[in-house]
Amino acid sequence: MARFRSSARKRKGKSFLLHKPRGQFSSRVQAVGPEHFGIVCVDGAKARSKFLLADFFGTVLIPPTEFAHDHSSLCAVHQQLEQARDRYQLHDLLVAIERTGEYHRPVQRFFKSLDWDVRLVHSFATKHFRQPAAPGNKTDDTDLAAIHRATVNGFGLTDPVWPDDYRHLQFLVRQRRDLIHKNTILCCQIRELLHATMPGYAECFLKFWESTTAMPLARLTGSAPVLRAASHAGLQRWLAEHRLRTSSRTLPKVLAWADNAPPSLPPSDHHRLVLAVLDDDRLQKLQQITALERHSAHYLARTPFLLLLVIPGINVVSAAELAGEMGPPSLYANANAITGRAGLMPSRYQSDRVDRASGPLRRSANRRLRAALLQIADNLIRHNHHYQLQALKRPDKNPRWLRVKITKSFSRLLLAMLHSGQVFGHPSCQTPHAILDKLLDFHCAHATPWEQVRQDLDAATAQLPRSRYAAEAQTLSQRLQDLNRKRRPAPQPLSDLIPLVLARLGVAGLQSSETGPG
Repeated sequence: MARFRSSARKRKGKSFLLHKPRGQFSSRVQAVGPEHFGIVCVDGAKARSKFLLADFFGTVLIPPTEFAHDHSSLCAVHQQLEQARDRYQLHDLLVAIERTGEYHRPVQRFFKSLDWDVRLVHSFATKHFRQPAAPGNKTDDTDLAAIHRATVNGFGLTDPVWPDDYRHLQFLVRQRRDLIHKNTILCCQIRELLHATMPGYAECFLKFWESTTAMPLARLTGSAPVLRAASHAGLQRWLAEHRLRTSSRTLPKVLAWADNAPPSLPPSDHHRLVLAVLDDDRLQKLQQITALERHSAHYLARTPFLLLLVIPGINVVSAAELAGEMGPPSLYANANAITGRAGLMPSRYQSDRVDRASGPLRRSANRRLRAALLQIADNLIRHNHHYQLQALKRPDKNPRWLRVKITKSFSRLLLAMLHSGQVFGHPSCQTPHAILDKLLDFHCAHATPWEQVRQDLDAATAQLPRSRYAAEAQTLSQRLQDLNRKRRPAPQPLSDLIPLVLARLGVAGLQSSETGPG
C-alpha cells in the first residue's frame, strides 16, 4: 500500500493555473475590492511614453496622457497619480509597462525608486489582447487598453532583481557575442577580397586565422607576382625583420602556389589598403573580445557557476555565458524551468481527439539562453566521454534533438550543483578537472594582470566546497613543482601566486626540490 501511495504521488500532475505564477495578484484585489485597485498602464517609446489609470474593472480614471522621459515630467506623472489615488480611494495599485527593448527602462526605474509594484507585459501579449478588440487598428490608445486586459488576465509579470555580478556578467557576455558576430562578418569580407586578388592563397594554410604569417604576407605582397619576385630568401628576410616565425613547410607551399596561381584582379594599392583596414579592424575586435573574456572570468569566479569547470568539456567562456544568460540559480525551482525558459521542449497541439504532443521546438523562448545551453551540449558531446556515449547510443536521432536530450540531462546536474554548492560523483566527472588550475590556465592564455589573477583565484577559492580542497591543492602543488623543475626560470608572479592559493586551501608549505634544475 505504501508503494502504491508513493507511485501515486509521483504520477500526480501539477495544478492547472489560469494566470502565470509571476502575474498573479488576485489576493490583493480581493483584499481591497476591484473598484479600489488601480492599474497604471504605460506604452513606452524612445523619447516619450503614454499612460492611463483604470481600476480593476476597466473604468478609466485618467485618460491616455503623453509624457516625456525626463525627471520633471516623471515627477508630474507621479503627482497626478497620487492625486487620483486620493480622489478615487485607490488602496492598492500596480504599474504595467510594455517591454520595448531598453526604452521602457527609465520609466521602470522611476516607479521602482518609489517602491511601487512594477510589472512588465510582453509585446506579444499586448498584440494578442489588442487584435480581438480592435482588429486592424493599432494605436497607442488601443495598446494601452490591451496592456490593461493582459495585466488583469495575469500577463503583467514581475521582473526578478538580479545581483550586480550577474547583471555585469550578462552585459559582458552579450557584448562579446555581438563582437564575435561582427568579427565573423569581417573574416568573410577578408576572405572574399583575398579570393579576388589572391585566389587559392588561403588554402596554403591549415588554420588560416591562427597562422602568424598568413595575413601579414597577404598585406605585404597583395598578389602572386609579387610573391614570385620576392623568392624564398626574400620572404625569410622579411619575416626575420618583422620577428615572425613560421613552419619550414609554409614558405615552399606559398611559393608553389604563387608559381601556379590562377588569373586574378590586377594588383592595386586600393585593394591592399582595404585589406589592411579590414584586418586592423579584425585584430582590434579580437583584442576587445579577449578583454571582455577576462572581465567575464572576474565575475564568474564570484558565482556558483564556477563549479561547472570541474566537468570536462566546459571552459571559462561557456560557463560565463551560461551564467550571464541564466542568472541566479535561486530563480529556478527545477531543471525543467531552465529548459522551459529556453524553449527546449516540443510544441503541442491538442483539440478533441487530435493530440500532436511531439511537435517542433517552441518558437517563443529566450533564444540567448537556448544558444548558451546548446553550445555547452555540443561541447560535451565532443569532449566529455559520458555524453559521447549517450550520443552514440542514439545514432539515428536528429543532431538537434540529440543536443536537446543532452541539454535536458545536463540541466539536472547543473541545478543540483548550483543549489547545493557541491561537486557530485556524476559519470560525466569520472576524471574531474581542477577548477583553480583551469582558471589559472585561462588567465595565462589571456595575459591577465597578476593582481586580477590573484583576486579571481581568491574569490574562486571561496566558492569551492571544502571537499574539493585536497584535489585542488594536489593539482596546484604538482604544477608548482613542474615550474621549479624547469631549466628556464618560471614567471616570478606565477611562482609567488600558487603558494598563496595553496595556503588558502590549507596547505602550509611545500617540500623544496633537492636536485634543483638539472
